[in-house]
Amino acid sequence: MKILWFIPTHGDSRYLGTSRGGRQTDLAYFKQVAIAADTLGYEGVLIPTGRSCEDPFTVAASLIDATRRLKFLVALRPGLITPAQYARITSTFDRLSGGRLLLNLVTGGDAEELEGDGLFLPHGERYALSSEFLTIWREILSRSHTGEGYDHDGQHLQVKGARLLYPPVQRPYPPLFFGGSSPEAHELAAQQLDTYLTWGEPPAAVAAKVADVKARAARHGRTLEYGIRLHVIVRETEEAAWDAARELVQHLDPATVAAAQKKFAAMDSVGQRRMAELHGGQYDPSDIRKGLEVAPNLWAGVGLVRGGAGTALVGNPEQVAARIREYADLGLKHFVLSGYPHLEEAYRFAELVFPLLPLDLREQLTRQPALTGPFGEIVANTYVPQASAS
Repeated sequence: MKILWFIPTHGDSRYLGTSRGGRQTDLAYFKQVAIAADTLGYEGVLIPTGRSCEDPFTVAASLIDATRRLKFLVALRPGLITPAQYARITSTFDRLSGGRLLLNLVTGGDAEELEGDGLFLPHGERYALSSEFLTIWREILSRSHTGEGYDHDGQHLQVKGARLLYPPVQRPYPPLFFGGSSPEAHELAAQQLDTYLTWGEPPAAVAAKVADVKARAARHGRTLEYGIRLHVIVRETEEAAWDAARELVQHLDPATVAAAQKKFAAMDSVGQRRMAELHGGQYDPSDIRKGLEVAPNLWAGVGLVRGGAGTALVGNPEQVAARIREYADLGLKHFVLSGYPHLEEAYRFAELVFPLLPLDLREQLTRQPALTGPFGEIVANTYVPQASAS
């Protein structure tokens, strides 16, 4: 099991759908979140991509020297930069970071945004482009260890004598992550990706997606790893956790929700459609669990206004840890998590939930130079705090 956190390059706040509680997300803030994740023992951080975000590779590169072990899950966007150029960017980053790069293939699900970036292909053809892109990218990186060139003459992309002189640290190339819910996405994952990520749907739906990708991969003689993208709202008691969920959306207004849902409905992303179907854009401010708790402790309220991952695990530490283990039992290994605000919640989740995860994972998460105690604030300059009886 690997636990990753999130760098909020599209902004951070205490409340969704309003500028109230918003904070300046600049390099200093990104460093704070990255250093917290690195120090606390998270495996890595996801850095998002799209028109609403800062450029992910630029942000990730700015954080290399601020961290020691943290890995960076950074987006590849087929069709925006050539695969040969992305291969050079990939290798340079992997070399300069000492092998701490992970790649997240993002085909995109918002046609308007993609057209603004110069990509005009319909949904199905974007996956065909992605397949060619990955083939070229992978071959260039793989052959960089031997100095061979590579030719490709495809429907969307062509290269002749493509060559990379400086190979990546990770061989043959940094691991490839990918998420998508359409049949085309599942087939692409089965053929070319290393880890398939799903957004946080109820366990039965996640199990069905994993089973489909696994069966498709088997037909190609391949095996993948699997993961999930979720938000987390964890507090010491279940009541406090649901109070925090209520606070997160307390300043939403119906017009904002309606505008967000209208935009999401116009996208051609099957995953986004599945997120929206969990709640239908409806919620009751007086009872934020009603219609939004779509499985035990799985709350769809984030997706009222946030695109992409729209569900959160809500509960006390034992409940959240139990839900994580439930997903792990389905074969999921990678858990990409986030919470609002991201700096404070990185600490909160680590402090409350890490101790409840499997022993081997706890040992991995806390593997850093051991300092002797005492731990906690000294009482009255004299008394060392002790563990409570509870």
